[in-house]
Amino acid sequence: MKKQIRVWSSILMLTSCSTLLFMPSCKKEETVSGNQQLNNKPKEETVTKAGGKSVCYVEVNSNSLLNTGKYTLTTGGQQLFDIAIIFAANINYNTSTGKAVLYNNPNVTNVLVNKATQIVPLQNKGMKVLLSILGNHQGAGFCNFTSRTAARAFAQQLADTANYYGLDGIDFDDEYADYGVNGLPQPNDSSFVMLLDELRKLMPAKIISFYYYGPAASRLSWGGKKAGDFVNYSWNAIYGSYSVPNVAGLPKSALAPAAVDIQSTSQSTANSLATQTRNNGYGVYLWYNLTSTDKHVYFSGVSNILYGSSVTYTP
Repeated sequence: MKKQIRVWSSILMLTSCSTLLFMPSCKKEETVSGNQQLNNKPKEETVTKAGGKSVCYVEVNSNSLLNTGKYTLTTGGQQLFDIAIIFAANINYNTSTGKAVLYNNPNVTNVLVNKATQIVPLQNKGMKVLLSILGNHQGAGFCNFTSRTAARAFAQQLADTANYYGLDGIDFDDEYADYGVNGLPQPNDSSFVMLLDELRKLMPAKIISFYYYGPAASRLSWGGKKAGDFVNYSWNAIYGSYSVPNVAGLPKSALAPAAVDIQSTSQSTANSLATQTRNNGYGVYLWYNLTSTDKHVYFSGVSNILYGSSVTYTP
């Protein structure tokens, strides 16, 4: 099922933009010249182990991101999780300025400002750390920018945050935007692709990932460009199920059709999803909702299938 915990609080803004978020739809800007290279995302990184990558979302409102670094393969010693995702920052709307603003709640802020103890230790283990961006019931979302200028302004905030805190990339989760609130537009076809295009220009060497869900999942191409030109990975959003994200341009090695909720998906289902992932040649397996409870036995069921090794837990 979808993630449930969401943020409602006062706005703490990281703003580097001076343009309005929303302009009349007739003002939609043209695409960049077709002469510009589209496939300009960084080369996919080599996995730390044979069998593909494991990606884990952590609800940092209630759990430590450092829990992701406590699990290694018993054979070989590599980290179980290749990518840890801070869940979640928000895209908010400032009603006074008409701008989309990046908001980090106190728990997310705590992780970021304490990067030396919360982020760097994971990176030192060879893991990548991303910040997930989520809607926040204010009408602002990834799919209703109506100009490239506005999309670029929000992309700048994301890139500035990733660079300042030494993050390895940004993850997009198009849930809970409540499009239409505050009189804001409904989703359009150009917005998400423009946002991805602008963010990739600002983060040529960092990871961009997409949680395959929401209005953005059906708005992945526009103006001769497609989301797969800019994102590195995409994963299924329905926990306990197997469904291949339909992101044109991404190879099997960059897709996670299997998604599990660590707290609610059964061992047998998790194992079955791992078997399908391996047999069908996909390169990513998605985990959600890691807590401080030792889950190495549960993880071992999947790891033995994907990596040929059980998992060791080191508190």
